[in-house]
Amino acid sequence: MRPVLRRTAALFWLAPWLALACARPAPPPPSPPSVIVAPVEVRDVPLEREWVGEILGSADVDVRARVSGLVLGIHFAEGRLVEKGALLFTIDPSEQQEKAASAESNVAMARTGLAKAEADLGRIRPLAEMNAVSLRDLDAAVAERDAAADQLAGAEAMLNVARLQLSYTRVEAPISGLAGIANVRVGDYVSPVAANSRLVTVSDIDPIHVRFFISEAEYLDYSHRFGLPKGEESDEPGRLRVLLADGSVHPQPGRVLRVDRGVDPSTGALAVEATFPNPEHRLRPGLFARIRAEVETRTGALLVPQRAVQELQGRYHVFVLGADDTVTLRPVSVGPRVGELWLIDSGLAAGDRIVVDGVQRIRSGMRVTVAAPAAS
Repeated sequence: MRPVLRRTAALFWLAPWLALACARPAPPPPSPPSVIVAPVEVRDVPLEREWVGEILGSADVDVRARVSGLVLGIHFAEGRLVEKGALLFTIDPSEQQEKAASAESNVAMARTGLAKAEADLGRIRPLAEMNAVSLRDLDAAVAERDAAADQLAGAEAMLNVARLQLSYTRVEAPISGLAGIANVRVGDYVSPVAANSRLVTVSDIDPIHVRFFISEAEYLDYSHRFGLPKGEESDEPGRLRVLLADGSVHPQPGRVLRVDRGVDPSTGALAVEATFPNPEHRLRPGLFARIRAEVETRTGALLVPQRAVQELQGRYHVFVLGADDTVTLRPVSVGPRVGELWLIDSGLAAGDRIVVDGVQRIRSGMRVTVAAPAAS
């Protein structure tokens, strides 16, 4: 019986302490989490798209050797502007001069032959009229005169070709533009069929052109809303801008100049060429650039901060604050991003308040405390 008495005595002494513990009040429930909310922003938003393109000259002309010979001189400043018709190279004209001289000799001989044939015909024709010579002799004299005339015409044609070839020894700029670095040096032997036939490239860089590729869907969307580009007379609904590799923006806006005839079936892309004024010659052929275009203006667009949007398995949600300070997780359909904001296509309405900070601490149906945003 002694162990039982001991347990009874212990319970007797613990009873007051147990009574005090049961009499203590329960701890207060945790306070609602604090969040920062913001109203859905409503405004007109211009929507832009970007494509990667390559800068080209409005005309890129390869100046090539059209006759063979040694390069005797380079007469332009490489990497500088040249005028149309300016002398760029001289090629040794000796061979072409010899050909021209030979052609001139042939022309002289042909003229002599024609003069003789005409004189013979002039003597035979009166005799034939008097039946002093046969008609066969007259026909032969006429044929010789005609053959001599044809020989003279052929010799003169060959002389023109020789003179033309001789003129090719003076290589002139075909257009006004920026000349590149010459591919040959003085003393090099050039030929129209040799690898060094391309002497230099001259590019017209004002205006400059940019070629880029758009998808089939973008082309169809653009043509449905704005119609097809109309070349030089087209009035584009959205002007184009060039963004360079260093992040700078070319100050001159551009427009679509031409669209390729068809979509490349291997890539599903369509080539588009745009033109941009380039008075300072800042843009050079071969540069890569991004083309930015304003494709439409969304009127009364709904915008929310990107940090307020949660994505899970390709679906997007935001927390919307109700009138009783209870948040609800609402699915939304998002559009393009506009800076740090996200355009909402559906799921929200003007006047809705959304949680922008503190979304990690809440769940749908929870009551929250709205905190004032920190002063910026």
